[in-house]
Formats: sequence, structure tokens, C-alpha cells
Amino acid sequence: MILAFLISLLLVMPGIGVSVMPGTDQASEIAGQAGNDGGSGEEVDVSEIIFEHIGDEYEWHMATWKGKDIAIPLPCIVIEDGVQVFTLHHAEEHGYKLNENGKLVNARTGKRPIDLSITKNVAALMISSLLLLVVVLITARWYKRHDALEEAPTGLAAAVEPLIAMAHEMARENIGEKDYRKFSPYLCMVFLWILFNNFLGIVPFFPGGANLTGNIAITLVLALFTFFTVNFCGTRHYYKELFNPDVPGFLKPIMPIIEVFSALMKPVSLTVRLFANMLAGHIMILCMVCTIFIVAKYGPALSGGLTLVSVLFGVFLDALECLVAFIQAYVFTTLSSIYIGLARQHEEH
Repeated sequence: MILAFLISLLLVMPGIGVSVMPGTDQASEIAGQAGNDGGSGEEVDVSEIIFEHIGDEYEWHMATWKGKDIAIPLPCIVIEDGVQVFTLHHAEEHGYKLNENGKLVNARTGKRPIDLSITKNVAALMISSLLLLVVVLITARWYKRHDALEEAPTGLAAAVEPLIAMAHEMARENIGEKDYRKFSPYLCMVFLWILFNNFLGIVPFFPGGANLTGNIAITLVLALFTFFTVNFCGTRHYYKELFNPDVPGFLKPIMPIIEVFSALMKPVSLTVRLFANMLAGHIMILCMVCTIFIVAKYGPALSGGLTLVSVLFGVFLDALECLVAFIQAYVFTTLSSIYIGLARQHEEH
């Protein structure tokens, strides 16, 4: 299931929302930029810093050390008169450059090629899915070697078991005793994947810091998984209520339109809810970090006081973001289980 997610997400990730201006994944990097701007008398561009962080990149920026960027180069893969593979630093040698949106274009024609590059978000997707797969396999290995009825889980299994039990209970309550076991593995995987990537996005160092669940392409694919699961597994009663609901005759022409529109809006709501909440969390934390460097020019008294306030609010927002990370994974999984449960209802006699 995780591999299916990975393949589907990879199909939409390359070339979406790419921004390859100097990265700002770390507070130290913001400090480096602020220091450079301060020496030249320029203001710290908060909007640029924020949009650079929440965007994608053709390299994985780690930090700024003594004015130099430390980054992991990622392969740029373009298809235009053949397949070309290169890193961002060698793009000009292959006839490509970045446009104003930070995307690879042909340096001569200005047109975008077919871009299948392994960007930061794609690399983070691969790494996080691999790490989650390792976590699941280690947990499964413990249960294979121990009798869970006689021995309490320890180590990693003890941490993962409550999460799996929670997702399993969501499926049972919202889908019903008859069908929930069919969909429980999917819901468990969705819950763990979103939760894992939400928390990994908060971590400010490699392999964390990527804005995966704050990327609308990622959340859209997650929502489409639920949408297709709901509609491919719907019962005859579900489709009867969708296209021929039991309503008075004068409502017959209108209700199918409303019901179909409602069904199409479910993946939209799932997409926007997860994307907007996680993106807002990243932006708020970055704003608090930037405040420290914005007020630095106003003297030690004011900057010292506001820096303390910014740090305290930053810690509070980090804690709040951890709570939001869990809540959003829980809400997405709960709504998915409810939508599946509604589609699996049978006509009552």
C-alpha cells in the first residue's frame, strides 16, 4: 500500500511548485540571509523567505555556513530531444536555466521541457515512505516473534500499536462490523503516512523540513485515493441514493445534481483542509523566526525583548504544530472512513 502511494504521488510531484532560490529550511539560513542584508542596509524579505521555504527546490538546502550554502544536489531529469540528466549547477551546460518561477526552461526558446526531476519534495517523499516502511516492518517483525496476547509490545512496536489500534477503531466505528476489515489496512496506512510526514515536516534538519503535506499536489492525491476507494467500492444502495434518491417527485431532477456535486466536493474538502492547515503552521513559525532578524536593527533593548517574545511564541507554535499534525492526520482518516462507511451502506428492509 505504501509503495502504491509512493508511485501515485511521484506521478504528480515533478515540476509542481518548484522554487530554487536560495533555500531557507533552517533558522540558521535565515540568520545568514539577515546578516548579509543587514550589512548592505537592506530589509529582510519575509515573503521571499517564506515562499522559498514552502516551495519545492532542485536541491536540498541543508544550512548556510560562513556565507556558503550547503546543499545536496538532486538530479534534474528533462525530456526534450532525448533524456538529459544533470544537476542544477550544470543546467546551463545542458542548455537550461531557471525562469522567474524557479522552474527549468530551455535557455534558447524559454519553453518548459517535460520535467521529471527528483526535486526536494520528491526526494522527501521517497525517504519518508522508505522510513515508514521500515517502521512498519520492524513492528510486524516484533509481532511475528512474540505472542501479543501474553506479552506487551516494547520499543518501536509499543509506539506504533496505539496508532494502528486507533485507525482500526475508526474503521470499525464508521464502516461497520461487516466491512471494516477490508478497509482497515488502507485507513491505517493513510493515518500513519500523513502523521509521519506531518511530524517530519516540523523537524528542521535533514531528512525533515520538506513541506510535503503542505503541498496541494500531495494532499490532492491522498484525497483521490479516498475518492476512488469510496466510489469503486460503493454499494447499489449508495448509487441509488446518488442518482435516484427517495425524495418527492418535484425534487427528482434536482437532487441527483446536488448529490453528485456533494460527492465531488468531498475530495476537495479533504485536499484543502490538510494542505491549508499544514501550510499555515509552517508560515506562522517562519514569521516568528523572521521577526527576530527584522527587529535586530532597532537596538539591543527592543530587539532583545522582541527576540525573547518571538522565541517563546515560536516554541508555542512548534508545540501547537505538533498538535495540529496529529489532529489533521486523525481528521483526514476519520472523514475517509465516514465516506467509505456511507458508500458501504445497504438498503434497510
